[in-house]
Amino acid sequence: MNLPVFDDGAPLLRASGVTRYYGTRIGCTDVSFELWPGEVLAVVGESGSGKTTLLNCLSTRLVPTSGVVEYRMRDGAMRDLFQLNEAERRLLMRTDWGFVHQNPADGLRMTVSAGANVGERLMAVGARNYGAIRGEAESWLDKVEIDTGRIDDDPRGFSGGMRQRLQIARNLVTGPRLIFMDEPTGGLDVSVQARLLDLLRQLVGEFGLSAVVVTHDLAVARLLSHRMIVMRGGNVIETGLTDQVLDDPRAPYTQLLVSSILQV
Repeated sequence: MNLPVFDDGAPLLRASGVTRYYGTRIGCTDVSFELWPGEVLAVVGESGSGKTTLLNCLSTRLVPTSGVVEYRMRDGAMRDLFQLNEAERRLLMRTDWGFVHQNPADGLRMTVSAGANVGERLMAVGARNYGAIRGEAESWLDKVEIDTGRIDDDPRGFSGGMRQRLQIARNLVTGPRLIFMDEPTGGLDVSVQARLLDLLRQLVGEFGLSAVVVTHDLAVARLLSHRMIVMRGGNVIETGLTDQVLDDPRAPYTQLLVSSILQV
C-alpha cells in the first residue's frame, strides 16, 4: 500500500510499554508504537504470540498490567484511555472506533434484521428518524456489497462472508476514525477472503481510516497495512514498513514466517 498523507504530524494512537500478564504467563510485554491518521498497522505472529492480547489492551477490552495507551480525541488532546471514565470509553466505542471480530456473530445481533444491525449503531449516537436510519442502512448494505433487498433478513440466513461484510457496515456507519480488526478473514474460504480484502482496502482508503489489524496471514498484512509489528511469545520481534519487513526481514523468526517454514 502507498503510505498515507498524515494530517498534522500528530499520532492518533500511542502505545507506551504496554504489558499484560495472566498471572505469571506473559500476554504481551513492553509494546510501544504510534499509529498515525490514515495508517493501517498489522500485528502478525503465530497463535499465542500475544497479538490478540495487545489488540484487546489497545481497544480497552483488557486493562494492561503496565504501560499507557493514549488516543487523540477530536479536540486534539491526547488522553490516557484508562483514565477515561466508563461513559467516555463507551462513547468512543460507539462513535470514533469500530471493532471487527473474527467471528461476525460476536459483533452482530443475530436475531434482528441486517438493517437493524446497522441502524442500532446510528440510534446509539442519537439518530431517531426511522426513514433516515433505514435509508442510511440501505446505503451501507450497498457499500459492502449486500443486496439491499435483504435489509429485513436477519444474519442467521447469511453466509459467513455476508455476515462479515454486515459487521463492517455496522462498524463504519457512524464514521469512526479507528478500526480494530481481529483476524477479519479468518474462517472464510479463499475466494471469499479475496473479495473481503478488496472491500476492506477500498473502504479504508475511501474513508481515510486508521486501523490495527491482527492476522497470522502475511498476505493480509501485505495487502492491507502500511506498517507491521511481528510478535512472538508476547514480545515484539521486528517492526517496520510492511513491504520492507516482508521483502527483507531482519529477524530470524520473521525470516521463518516469510519463508513459510514456520506454520502459523
